[in-house]
Amino acid sequence: MKLVVNLQNSEEERVLLAFLDSLGYEYQTQPETADRTEATVPAEGETTARSWEEIKLDLLNLFN
Repeated sequence: MKLVVNLQNSEEERVLLAFLDSLGYEYQTQPETADRTEATVPAEGETTARSWEEIKLDLLNLFN
């Protein structure tokens, strides 16, 4: 089973990981590879370009 959790800040991450540890659950964490903050989201009418390697990594992360 796969569970994806989108945390809002490092405090939520710390609490969730402590909870999982306290229950003895095995889990894996992955760093954000496609974190899109307001600074990286293009303004209306603008576009951004990403490398094919970055796009492939995002796609692989969706299915693993």
